[in-house]
Amino acid sequence: MTDRHTSAFAAVEAAVAAESDGTRAMESTVQLLSQHLPDYTWAGIYLLYGNELCLGPFVGKPSPHTRIPLGRGICGAAAAEKATIIVDDVNADPRYLACSLDTRSEIVVPIMLDGEVLGELDIDSDRTAAFTSDDRELLERVATLLAPRIAEGRPTV
Repeated sequence: MTDRHTSAFAAVEAAVAAESDGTRAMESTVQLLSQHLPDYTWAGIYLLYGNELCLGPFVGKPSPHTRIPLGRGICGAAAAEKATIIVDDVNADPRYLACSLDTRSEIVVPIMLDGEVLGELDIDSDRTAAFTSDDRELLERVATLLAPRIAEGRPTV
């Protein structure tokens, strides 16, 4: 990972360890990712309840998509497939659920514990092809860090 990604991870790791509960850990995470990585123009966490992703803490413009059925959109696909999805050009992907006209690329990383999807990190950028293998590595590590904090006291939406 680049120095910027490594620094972002260190900040998130310290904050998640210091926060008193899962909700605060998620809030700190999206704030820190947004602060450390300027291409992350929208950073949010969706939590999975039943067959629906529900928007949790986020940084950026409000999203009209506060609830997303499993399997719908890029977020729903990542949760259903239990796999990270990077979309270099959201306008070229028919799964994309438009949140902002400025968004050009997206990465969605499932947050999983013991093979179960608890939620996901959703990051948008106003730049086409903004996300690299460094972003994938960073966000997958962050998802692993958050999973037990989310599981310990499933926050309500």
